[in-house]
Formats: sequence, structure tokens, C-alpha cells
Amino acid sequence: MSFRTRFAPSPTGPLHLGHAYSALLAHDMARAAGGAFLLRMEDTDLQRSKPEWDAQIRSDLTWLGLSWDAPVLRQSEQLSAYMPAIETLAAKDLLYPCSCTRSDILAAQTAPQEGAFQQVYPGICKSRGMSSRKAGDALRLHLDRALALFGSDLPSFTETGPAHAGTHKITPAQALCTIGDVVLFRKSDEIVAYFLASALDDHAQNITHTVRGEDLFAFTAIQVLLLAMLGHPAPVYHHHKLIRDEAGKRLAKRDDARAISKYREDGLSPADIREMVGLTG
Repeated sequence: MSFRTRFAPSPTGPLHLGHAYSALLAHDMARAAGGAFLLRMEDTDLQRSKPEWDAQIRSDLTWLGLSWDAPVLRQSEQLSAYMPAIETLAAKDLLYPCSCTRSDILAAQTAPQEGAFQQVYPGICKSRGMSSRKAGDALRLHLDRALALFGSDLPSFTETGPAHAGTHKITPAQALCTIGDVVLFRKSDEIVAYFLASALDDHAQNITHTVRGEDLFAFTAIQVLLLAMLGHPAPVYHHHKLIRDEAGKRLAKRDDARAISKYREDGLSPADIREMVGLTG
């Protein structure tokens, strides 16, 4: 299959320089390989996602000279498409209900988890079966059972990004210490977790190369594991450098001063933006 990648922002704020770098890099890689570039709106956060941000992002990307090779996919329009995966995992006894609040989890933590991409769940509800599920319960992955499916032959993935290039094999220690029993579905708002929805979309859209910032590298192991449990291959991953401010801090949506729309208003050109993020030549 030819090179096929995507840019997948959340329409919860303006597109900034960091987003522009990621989108431009993915687009450049796709065009250089004679492949396809897709745009996906990861808008499962229904409270914060806004149509005006969706429109602004598309306007900024078009101004930057990017084009996409298929209609924009919006996760909010296909929430039901993720449910078969949840049902499959539940049927394999790989999920359990959880009624814990954030304060419950914090109270049960004995120490911070260094290097974890989130707080590792301490297993308060782990002994519960699906028959005990109550209205409002979230569904968590039973990681021990998930790992047991593979025995010593845990899945691996290929990384081409500069900081982590090579083949990475998931290990039980890595999974238990940095992933834990993640929430995959929140019944309260009918939302499927980002890392499951994103991985399923990559598979459904035949993405061969997932290009994104190195701050998301920690999500890769759980996404590869979920895809393997569902019988899907993992794409090649490319985690690129982050665009940071003068203090070395990663840019975020609150950095409105670095919004692409602001640079447009100030009279900068797409070539100026490319130079600012180091993509000249």
C-alpha cells in the first residue's frame, strides 16, 4: 500500500505553530512519497469542540497550501462506529466497569508514576465483572488479561521519528507501569477514549504512517496493543520534534499569540511560517 497519512487536530482552539509544523511535515512526506494526505477532526470532546474552530483550522491549512485527498472525517459523526470494538473487548472479558472518581484515584495513589503518560489506575474496581456494571460506570481495559493474550509474543511497532527510531516491542513492565488499566469508554457522555478512537480511525482510513508530535509517543504502546487485540496491524509511527517557545515550553492552544490566524492578520506568508518552523528548502 502506498504512503498514506493524516493530520488529526481537535477543534477546541486555534491552530498554532506546532500544529502547522505537524500538518506541513505530514503533507510534505505524503506528497514526496506520491501518497495521500487526509484531514481528520478528533472532536469527541463535545463540550469543547466548536464548529468555528473546525472552520478556522480548515481555513488556516488551506492558506498554508495544504490539500487533503478525501472528505474530512469527524469523530463526532461516527461515535457508533467505535462501539463494535468496545463490544468485542467486553465479550473477550477484557473490560471491567469502574465507578471511581478522580479523587478516589488520587487518594489510592501511593506515589507519582514517573514517566507515565497519565496516572496509572490503582485497580480499585479491578475485581468487578461486567455483570456489576451500573449506569454511569466507565469501562476500563483489564491490562493483565490483555497482556496474557499474547504471552511472551507481545506486539511491536516501527518508529521512524528522530528521537525513537527503530523497532519497539511492548513489554509487560512498560505496559503495567506506564499504561495501566485505561478507561476506554465513559458511559456518562457516551465517549470512546481518544487513543482507541484515533487508532480505529487510522485502521479504517488505511493510514500507513501516523505522523504526530513526540509528546504522543507514550500513547503508542496502548494503541498498538489495542489494535493487536482487535486483529488489526499497526501503522508505522513517526513522532516528530515539538515546536517550543523561547522558554522551551511546548506550545498549546492557549498560546493565541502564536495562532496561525494571528500571523495571517499580521501579514506573514505561508513561506514565513515554513521558515519559522524550520521547513524551508
